[in-house]
Amino acid sequence: MTTIRNGRRELDIDRSILDVFKGACTKYGDRPAFTCLGRTLSVGDIDTLSGKFASYLQNHTDLKPGDRIAVQLPNVLQYPVVVFGALRAGLVVVNTNPLYTQRELKHQLSDSGAKALVVLANIADTASAVVAETDVKQVIVTEVADLHSPLKRTLINSVAKYVKKMVPEFSFVNQVGFREVLAKGAERPHTDVERTKEDIAVLQYTGGTTGVAKGAMLTNGNLVANMEQVLEAFATGMKEGEEFYIAPLPLYHIYAFTIHCMCLFSSGNHSLLIPNPRDIPGFVKTLKGLRFTGFVGLNTLFNGLMLNKEFAELDFSKLHSTASGGMALTRDTAKRWEEMTGCMIMEGYGMTETSPVVSFNPTDGVQLGTVGIPVPGTEIKVVDENGNDLPNNSPGELCVRGPQVMKGYWQRPEATADTIDAEGWLNTGDMAVIQDDGYIKIVDRKKDMIIVSGFNVYPNEIEDVVSAHPKVTEAAAIGIPDEKSGEQVKLFLVKADPSLTEDEIIAFCRENLTAYKVPKRVEFREDLPKTNVGKILRRELRDEEIKKLEAVSA
Repeated sequence: MTTIRNGRRELDIDRSILDVFKGACTKYGDRPAFTCLGRTLSVGDIDTLSGKFASYLQNHTDLKPGDRIAVQLPNVLQYPVVVFGALRAGLVVVNTNPLYTQRELKHQLSDSGAKALVVLANIADTASAVVAETDVKQVIVTEVADLHSPLKRTLINSVAKYVKKMVPEFSFVNQVGFREVLAKGAERPHTDVERTKEDIAVLQYTGGTTGVAKGAMLTNGNLVANMEQVLEAFATGMKEGEEFYIAPLPLYHIYAFTIHCMCLFSSGNHSLLIPNPRDIPGFVKTLKGLRFTGFVGLNTLFNGLMLNKEFAELDFSKLHSTASGGMALTRDTAKRWEEMTGCMIMEGYGMTETSPVVSFNPTDGVQLGTVGIPVPGTEIKVVDENGNDLPNNSPGELCVRGPQVMKGYWQRPEATADTIDAEGWLNTGDMAVIQDDGYIKIVDRKKDMIIVSGFNVYPNEIEDVVSAHPKVTEAAAIGIPDEKSGEQVKLFLVKADPSLTEDEIIAFCRENLTAYKVPKRVEFREDLPKTNVGKILRRELRDEEIKKLEAVSA
């Protein structure tokens, strides 16, 4: 057994996710695990239902261990059933954003080589337009309330389809319904496929400076190690079988996946899934009358909730843990949250490539303005532009080494070598300072990345899409401050055709980019600033915008 001795206990990092799952089912079978839209599934229910799903995959498809299955679901009860079922069948889960456009989805399905797709009916029209151009041979379609009681299922699904018109027309040649899958899966037993810690469990796609989404290969060992690390970091704020956490962040995002599907599930704790956190009034209504103990979110979500008058009237008497990640937490937000709820926010730092948590503010030692201390078993350092180690309190690029660092990028050895060196150090691209007390302060981030409501937006991807427009000569995208989303995308363009308009380019972007990536502002220029080798200077454009904002606010 490989262990990490750090803090209050030894952390066993040799187990597979299946080992963790079996342990939770044996110990906490009757405990509630996930609740959504008024329906609760216990740990035992997840065990039974995921077993049926695994049986279907093994007995009614050609899928073999190691094959990839794409999961395109929001926070609904089907998500943990599907993911744990797929992992029990030995498949690799490809977490897929429900907001993807046809172009983005086609790239991820093709790049991963996914042979199956599980998709919510509400968004299935996007997939139906591109699946035939990929290796996907089996499509499983589920409706929102498929795991509710017959009466409630019929009511909710009918209202969504016929009253609210939330289910568009779609068609797949190889389509099967989720409930039919469970029924067929119940006919024969499944066999849990044992996996080693080196086997890939999840392909988690992330953007990059190239603008091409890459699949981070997260192994069983990576995810179990990070689960153990986070549980240790949360040791005083996550008691076995006693917690009730709110889960508004999407489970297809590795941060929420690790917290809710790994940490909380493995410790017999309960998560309330919020399918649409952008509906703040509906979100607050769901929380009324509940005495939750934990909350996982990010800066823009905290702000949105606090602007709702009814949020302040909720019962926060049991709330003792609020975790923040995904984007920078502002001091103002943290202070207002503590004043309103009586609970301090603990900010952490991580990235997809680290499964994702690198550091966290301990519950008994929160330092606002920092992202805490490294989780157990994690080494950090900062280096200069030549790779030389820097002393404490000196800003440099943050590098990370630990058992949670990914195996590499899927089918991209060169990109892997550029990110992880021969000694296992991962270059984060983020600028940081390590204080004398060990706390980390992020002083800048990847120089060109834009963060919109916690989602990473990479300029090269936007520029690549926009440059395909026949009326565009050059394009540059930057992030500018925005009160609601943290940042918004601004696009600078040089026209190839004088007739090009802002409305035309925005419409083009909406066809090819997820909504949060679509530029909110467009500025046309005669030319764009460049280096002597012709590289566009985004930083110069960004500095100009900052000066404009400072002049307005002065």
